[in-house]
Amino acid sequence: MSNIHGSLGELHALDALAAGRTTVHRLHPLAKLCSALIFILAVVSFGRYDFLPLTPYLFYPFILMALAEIPYGILLKRVLVALPFCLFAGLSNVFFDRETAFTLGSVTISYGVLSLLTILLKMYLSVMAALLLVATTPFVELTAQLRRLRVPMQFVTVFEMTYRYAGVLLLETRSMGMAYALRSGGKRALEMRHMGSFVGGLLLRGFDRAERIHAAMRCRGYSLRTVPRAPRPLRGADVWALAAIVTASAVLRFVRLF
Repeated sequence: MSNIHGSLGELHALDALAAGRTTVHRLHPLAKLCSALIFILAVVSFGRYDFLPLTPYLFYPFILMALAEIPYGILLKRVLVALPFCLFAGLSNVFFDRETAFTLGSVTISYGVLSLLTILLKMYLSVMAALLLVATTPFVELTAQLRRLRVPMQFVTVFEMTYRYAGVLLLETRSMGMAYALRSGGKRALEMRHMGSFVGGLLLRGFDRAERIHAAMRCRGYSLRTVPRAPRPLRGADVWALAAIVTASAVLRFVRLF
């Protein structure tokens, strides 16, 4: 139960952060979306051994976190979720690419280790850019901006529903877990013999709750084909912020400091 409470708190933490009033929060959603996309494209365009040329890109997450007053620990927990996937993807390079890249004193660094470090740094920068976008932009404004950019509505709808349905599923899991604990004599863990019925009941309850939520959204005018009304125009600060991030990303991509 404590894990479910923690998951619910973490799920709503980004929504709470997006309601801030800092300089970064007040930027236009289009400027933040384009800057994050260009930054991620610049990061992933580097080669497999370009660890040192990538390090200056750390300016993006640290400067934005400071300006937006976002605690580092909240975003770091979410970055660590993607860590195992990148580790499994890069560990094979350590064993198969053993040619020496350079030495640090008596320590020899192979190209496999260098490629692993590059993969981890790319993952960190890309995930942090996406998390900062969500943490500084209300989810409704973000999806509305994607619709204005004519992103396929299927993609936007799946993105929107997945984000919303995750909270619904966790709430239903908490309710069923509490009921199970009360009816099983205070057992904290779910027994394996009850796992099938628990998951099946959770699926049915989740579907029923999702249908009711969707019906409520339709009653309030929600439509997949509705194009949101025109947003506020770009201000000078929005243009300058976008230009600064794009220029810095391009300069660091073609002018290597290390």
